[in-house]
Amino acid sequence: MTKVKIGLEVHCQLTCLRSKLFCSCSSDYRKASANSLVCPVCLGIPGSLPVLNKKALEAAISVALALNCKLHKTIFFWRKNYAYPDMSKNFQISQFDRVGGVPIASNGKVTITVNHDRKDIRIRRIHLEEDPARLIYPSTIDSSPYTLVDYNRSGIALLEIVTDPDLSSPKEARTFLQRIRTILEYLAVSDGTLEGAMRCDANISIDGGPRVEIKNISSFKEVERAFHFEIIRQRDLKRKDRSIKRETRHWDEKNRVTISLRGKEQEHDYRYFPEPDLMPITIQDSQVEEIRSTMAELPDARKERLIREHKIPTYDAEIISNDKHLADFFEKSARLYKDPKVVSNWLIGDFLRYVHEADLEINQVKTTPEDLVEMLDLIDEGKITGKIAKPVLEEMISTGRTPETIVREKGLIRISDLKQLERYVDRIFKKNPKAVKDAVKDPNAVHYIVGQLMKLTEGKADPILANKIVHEKIEQIREISLSDS
Repeated sequence: MTKVKIGLEVHCQLTCLRSKLFCSCSSDYRKASANSLVCPVCLGIPGSLPVLNKKALEAAISVALALNCKLHKTIFFWRKNYAYPDMSKNFQISQFDRVGGVPIASNGKVTITVNHDRKDIRIRRIHLEEDPARLIYPSTIDSSPYTLVDYNRSGIALLEIVTDPDLSSPKEARTFLQRIRTILEYLAVSDGTLEGAMRCDANISIDGGPRVEIKNISSFKEVERAFHFEIIRQRDLKRKDRSIKRETRHWDEKNRVTISLRGKEQEHDYRYFPEPDLMPITIQDSQVEEIRSTMAELPDARKERLIREHKIPTYDAEIISNDKHLADFFEKSARLYKDPKVVSNWLIGDFLRYVHEADLEINQVKTTPEDLVEMLDLIDEGKITGKIAKPVLEEMISTGRTPETIVREKGLIRISDLKQLERYVDRIFKKNPKAVKDAVKDPNAVHYIVGQLMKLTEGKADPILANKIVHEKIEQIREISLSDS
């Protein structure tokens, strides 16, 4: 069996900030015109001087605490030198953990659960750095005749979270990334739903062979795909007795393959040296304790509270708490409805399924907790059936319309008129004489007739009344048959 080792470098933008890491330029670059949010500092014009964003440091400290890391009291910034179009000054202000360099934090861990098994993933270090510019290719990275550069992203505050190679499958990697995103969203320091807010590089090796780096994967779905492909590629090379190169590769989402970019850089290739324009920073104990005391509730704590306060099962609470937006939606709904378990059943079942099928994030869904509770009330009041509620919920999610509006316009009100139901039952009996005979002999065969009735009424028949009428008519036929014999 192939032994897979995966280590991740997770790049998370601190989207909570209004300005960049070392200058006052706006960080709201996504809808801005290209190269409109730049200044001499983020462009690296000679003579310009960086100034550290205090809020960025505080956000980084809160992440380090949440990931169980050891904070370093004195930290330094370094220059990571490389010539590439995404860095106009040919170096990146970052942190370094070699030859006296100290990142903001190290030696942490995150616990993930995959297939009901819990596993600790070690965090080697967390460091604060500036994001490079955004490169835009008119086609694919290996075939574009030119490259466009948008420097609006250059200088955005970025946290790099580096793991030890503790991950052993693409699924574990995806679960870990989801966990990191969830924690950062609970802390309100990063919104992972924003384009480019969370990216990942990975080092993958099999059976102790050379590490291959894959750069800049930007979605959980693509992480699994990229890692699966790379593991298969390396296995195939090994099977053919060909060498696996230590290199950097790019994930081509369109063709779903990794493409060789260059040989893997070593630390000395970057010629790290201390950033002369930024003084060492000392983090005070009082500052750390103040941040710790104001930190938001984290996913594990919220899971336990959901179990305790709302009496929902551990399984439900784990799924719900693993997405802050879903947990917020649940708690608002649970406060409005009498039975939290019914709410969690709908959320982790049909609600999540329809959201994923629509390729939406929870916070992009137009349906509100009030809408969901209104739908549940319609079921309780007997106006719609649970079966009817499912397509109603799907339309609620896709359109944002209220359940009452959908039910009224589509004529989905439950049929509870006795005489109307009896007419439907008579049609079913006339159309299915063999099924009626079977039901007279075997009570279990009645289910088929009830199913046909629900099908005929498109699920609108009151299920209790439908069963009652069908059983009564079958019993009448049975009594007539016995008296005739």
